[in-house]
Amino acid sequence: MRKHEIFTVYVVLAVVVVVCFNAGTVYAKYDTGARIVPGKLNVHLVPHSHDDVGWLKTVDQYYVGSNNSIQGACVQNVLDSVVDALLRDPNRKFVFAEMAFFQRWWTEQSSEIQEQVKELVDAGRLEFVNGGWCMHDEAATHYIDMIDQTTLGHRAIKEQFNNVPRAGWQIDPFGHSAVQSYLLGAEVGFDSMHFARIDYQDRAQRKNNKSLEVIWQGSNTFGSSSQIFANAFPIHYSPPTGFHFEVDDDSVPVQDNPLLFDYNVEQRVNDFIDAAMIQANVTRTNHIMWTMGDDFQYQYAETWFRQMDKFIHYVNKDGRVNALYSTPSIYTDAKNAANETWPLKTDDYFPYADSQNAYWTGYFTSRPAFKRFVRKLSGYYLAARQLEFSVGRRSNGSNTFSLGDALGIAQHHDAITGTAKQHTTNDYSKRLAIGVTEAETVVSSALLCLTKNNSGDKCEESGNIFSQ
Repeated sequence: MRKHEIFTVYVVLAVVVVVCFNAGTVYAKYDTGARIVPGKLNVHLVPHSHDDVGWLKTVDQYYVGSNNSIQGACVQNVLDSVVDALLRDPNRKFVFAEMAFFQRWWTEQSSEIQEQVKELVDAGRLEFVNGGWCMHDEAATHYIDMIDQTTLGHRAIKEQFNNVPRAGWQIDPFGHSAVQSYLLGAEVGFDSMHFARIDYQDRAQRKNNKSLEVIWQGSNTFGSSSQIFANAFPIHYSPPTGFHFEVDDDSVPVQDNPLLFDYNVEQRVNDFIDAAMIQANVTRTNHIMWTMGDDFQYQYAETWFRQMDKFIHYVNKDGRVNALYSTPSIYTDAKNAANETWPLKTDDYFPYADSQNAYWTGYFTSRPAFKRFVRKLSGYYLAARQLEFSVGRRSNGSNTFSLGDALGIAQHHDAITGTAKQHTTNDYSKRLAIGVTEAETVVSSALLCLTKNNSGDKCEESGNIFSQ
């Protein structure tokens, strides 16, 4: 071939490559603004990250992402990444539960970021679920401690966002108490409870008769006023198999670029619809929930949201079912609007077994010394707060918050239960010891004031006069 002919071939090939390259750089705008469609199966995608307030690592190790030789988890990254991802698309949503983590993150943010987060909360795109300091256990805890840790988290949400959580989100505790449904559910003001861990035989039976979702009446005394909509997940608090999208997951992503190999939009849409129909067959009404997350997920949130954007776009374009970003509140409203008659449940979801001869009941009595330590300090915390209130809480100096914070963390379903690693349990104990030491200063000062001050003037800080 002559030189000028070779040159001509190269030019033609270059032009073809440039044309193809330019054609492949067209920006793909996904339509993620889907809403509920009457008459279709609506798949509510609820993005979440379950963040244990201590388990294999301590609460602070989980927050900052240290000690990753045990578990690669960093809640600080989760919250940073989720906020960035939510700001990219006004239709994206996310739910968050553990306020002990959120408060650590919130105090580190600039006023600009805080304002952006407030806008996300106001718009219902970042929804606080449960809203307690932790996701407390429901068997080994005392009801006073459950109330206190919930109050601690709800007060922070109210003060910072003027917002009150609507949904209970007890997705990981090892069984569920009727006291939770009415006292920490209906009485708190929740209109729904959502959870994953129920006995494997109970779950199988409920899937057969479509009674995973019920009206739970937790109190015979209070009757219908204690009723709440309760949603037990079909499998776990993760998505159906094949739809996990953390960076290191092996689920197949939606590959929608026709210029690349392994184009699979049609196949992945069919996978989505097949999984949705399986769940629809065990669920009443034309609304199902997919919990899009798992333990310490969304450390790079865009890996999840990018795939959900694509699924919502292509599934809705297909038209057989309707997919949408959602939250437990949106889901519950849709269930209520369906005017369905729900089964009534009046007892506990205890004991919990996840397979034959695998009952999760040992934690009722494990680590008894730690359980007693928590219970003892709970009573002291109540007395210390009463004395603190009597003399006026100080804006600076010693107060009871450290003890309240430590007790709130200790109600976590891997703390009071005794299911955390030993070094994590040691950390819980250390926090309690530091908290009670500061509370003793408050009590001593208050007692000195109440016994010495007859003028009605506000008390001044004092030394530790009274021996505790």
